Amino acid sequence: MRGKKVIAALAGPLGVALGLGFCGSAHALAWYFQTPASKLARDIDWLHQLVMWLIIVIFVGVFGAMFYACYAHRKSKGHKAEQFHENTVVEIIWTVVPAVILVAIALPVTKVVIAQKDTSSPDLTIKVTGYQWKWGYDYIKGEGEGISFLSTLATPRAQIEGHEPKGENYLLEVDNEVVVPIGKKIRVITTAADVVHSWWVPAFGAKQDAIPGFLRDLWFRPEQTGTFRSQCVELCGKEHGFMPIVVRVVSADDYTKWVAQFKEKAAKAAADDTRAIALPELMQRGEKVYAVNCVACHQANGRGTPPVFPPLAGAKIATGPKEGHMDIVLNGKPNTAMQSFKQLGNADLAAVITYERNSWGNKAGEVQPAEVQARRK
Repeated sequence: MRGKKVIAALAGPLGVALGLGFCGSAHALAWYFQTPASKLARDIDWLHQLVMWLIIVIFVGVFGAMFYACYAHRKSKGHKAEQFHENTVVEIIWTVVPAVILVAIALPVTKVVIAQKDTSSPDLTIKVTGYQWKWGYDYIKGEGEGISFLSTLATPRAQIEGHEPKGENYLLEVDNEVVVPIGKKIRVITTAADVVHSWWVPAFGAKQDAIPGFLRDLWFRPEQTGTFRSQCVELCGKEHGFMPIVVRVVSADDYTKWVAQFKEKAAKAAADDTRAIALPELMQRGEKVYAVNCVACHQANGRGTPPVFPPLAGAKIATGPKEGHMDIVLNGKPNTAMQSFKQLGNADLAAVITYERNSWGNKAGEVQPAEVQARRK
């Protein structure tokens, strides 16, 4: 009975692997690779299946021989244990055969790895900066050059905290998607502002760590239009799971339209950064900015989760001189989880600082965009 259980345990995963190989429906499974949307991703998927089939063949051959030897030469059939030592032929075989297998694997793998590293002659270059816990995107070469934005989790906190049913794209939706044209070579330069992050879109076979102080790059060429979702795959802190990546691939014409619309929107935002804003509008806008950037640490009630994330309700920083409040929001605080938020616009920073200084019982006055601009270093 024990032998039958062992065989059944081994046959389960083997049967799944064989079934996937024969039916060709592996990509329909939630835990398998995403359906490839680029040649590079298809090559990686093909290598994975090649190695899996080699593993299956080796598994069947080795364990089949072992089980046959144990079954055919068992003591109940009258066999006696053989006494032998070195066998030169066998030793040569088990040295040469694995070496040949490794070479057979290394040749196509090397070709794909070299292709992954060839970031030359891109049509579009995007710099990606990882922050705790959002992504910053700067289009630095090609059509759309000059576009910059932050991409932050758009899943409502009510869903995260279990107060509402989870949506279809729970934790995989953002306020600003990366938009790229189909069929173009996209170079992505990664870095980080605080800790190590990792930018990964499996449908494109694109993955690279984002390391503070270093610039590293990757590339992909999308072959299908649509929306492709992923998330940071580096343990970058308590909100690691709330740092999604969303890339939308569109036609060349639609990309040109998106660039024009984005630049028009950016021009309006720049004008917004120079005007004086009334307190009610600052509070309304600040509440939205706080919900996206601050609520995870300082909580909706402003009480934080001491000692790691201090409260803002009644805190000296939120009720004292506004210059100090602006400085810590702009520059962060070394050796703590409080990062710099200077990547946000002056109007958004003025709004969120005003919101923090006038909520939860705080009454410390307003901050205007021009004041934030004056404190930037």
